[in-house]
Amino acid sequence: MKTAGFFIICASALFSLACGGGGMGSNGGGGGTIPPDATVTVSKTTSGPFSVAMSTSFQPAEWDSSFFTNAPTATTTLGNLGPHHIRLQGISKGVPQGSEGTNATAWDFSTLDAIAQPVLGVGDHSPEFQIAKAPAFMYSGDNSGNAFVDTTFASFSGYAQNLVEYYNTGGFTASGQLYQSPAWAQGHTVTWWGIYNEPNINNSLAPTDYVTMYNKVVPAMQTIDPTIKFAALELADFSGQVQSWVPVFVNGVTAQVDVMATHFYSTCNQKDTDATIFGTIPGFVTDVQSFYSYMGANPALAAVPVWVTENNVNADFQGANGMSTCNPGQVFVTDQRGSSPFFAAWRPYVFSQLGKAGVQALYHWDFGADKQYGEVDYSSGNLQLSYWVDYWLGQMFPPGAGSQLLQAASTDNGDLETLAVVNSDNSVVIMIANHTVDASTDNNGPGVSKDVAVDISSLGTFSGGKLLVIDKDTNVANGPTETSITPATQMTVTLNGYSVAFLRLTP
Repeated sequence: MKTAGFFIICASALFSLACGGGGMGSNGGGGGTIPPDATVTVSKTTSGPFSVAMSTSFQPAEWDSSFFTNAPTATTTLGNLGPHHIRLQGISKGVPQGSEGTNATAWDFSTLDAIAQPVLGVGDHSPEFQIAKAPAFMYSGDNSGNAFVDTTFASFSGYAQNLVEYYNTGGFTASGQLYQSPAWAQGHTVTWWGIYNEPNINNSLAPTDYVTMYNKVVPAMQTIDPTIKFAALELADFSGQVQSWVPVFVNGVTAQVDVMATHFYSTCNQKDTDATIFGTIPGFVTDVQSFYSYMGANPALAAVPVWVTENNVNADFQGANGMSTCNPGQVFVTDQRGSSPFFAAWRPYVFSQLGKAGVQALYHWDFGADKQYGEVDYSSGNLQLSYWVDYWLGQMFPPGAGSQLLQAASTDNGDLETLAVVNSDNSVVIMIANHTVDASTDNNGPGVSKDVAVDISSLGTFSGGKLLVIDKDTNVANGPTETSITPATQMTVTLNGYSVAFLRLTP
């Protein structure tokens, strides 16, 4: 029998139970022990820094604006998550000027600020404000899904300047009325700005159009506040998009770039199997490597980091008449893998692989939503399993810890993702994510339980240790609990199906 989180420890024998007991781990036949399913050996050799800031996202719009009213304790929950530069992506009525389907130019920040003001008051008080869309009147036709009227982007630049004034410099006046962010009086402003959302799939933009937009908008915003910073591109990252967009941007950009950003989802079809979903992650890494390769051709971008500002299992959402947006003719089904034990294997796998590839920030999409997307339930504010996965990734691998990657060799790289770091205080954290698929047809399946032997004999001695496991048995309301363990040179951890284990060792 395998029990989630049970840790077998014995300094004298790699796989034996605490020296003399029998019981769990015994094969019951001749007093022997059950061999592990895999072995992970952690070396003291380092291979470079590891620093990934965890964060989360909001989409201020009329369907989202009542979140903090419905869940008044959510600011505490959000703050406890410790997110870095929470992302705000205002769309529809969350765009504070004009109204979709009209030529109106009036300003109204109420929908946007129902989310933005609480976010400015928590965490690092420094959100990333993505200017996701222009006001509707700046597009051709009768809605904001069409092309820009002004292809010089001068009008869009003026709109962006007003946003900087509103949040950072005490406001602006339009039609005799002062518009000023309430948080400004408390000194809470917006330092980070993202320039447009997924230009490769929104509003008929070509790569050269985006370069023109970026080079126009960024200097205009800097005339209002020269201290602000910018995230570029924020692509909808799927096959061929990096190759089509990044080289054009790298060769044409002249304005300041502080971050290059992209978005990763494993699927847009709930019918895809677990194996298919896990199989997308190496492609994420390839695209990040391509980002850095292209960026290296421009000296101004060679040291700029890549952030992944949207990430989740499934990008699909419900369209008209309950149908899938990504798959016309298919009924939309909520993909439970965004908050089930599947997520406890998938997100740590993504976190580890992207961090090793040099990504410096990973954003969950999004904070308050349903079982597919949310870290907390939108209606109630109740926590979901995804919250605890993201919380503990942030706790175990804080970006300011001076972490260095340790080499970790596994006998089962196909089913286990291992991440080991040593911090500046000489503490060590080892993460093992079990993404072993039970059956090839599984869709939100159980995974397969595995005993994993962990050999830390080359790391020296430790005075204390703790183990934490997130799996199907985790109490979602209260979260998992770290268990104190006595460090030994060889140990074995049991992972109960799709799951992740964190071993924290202190010198």
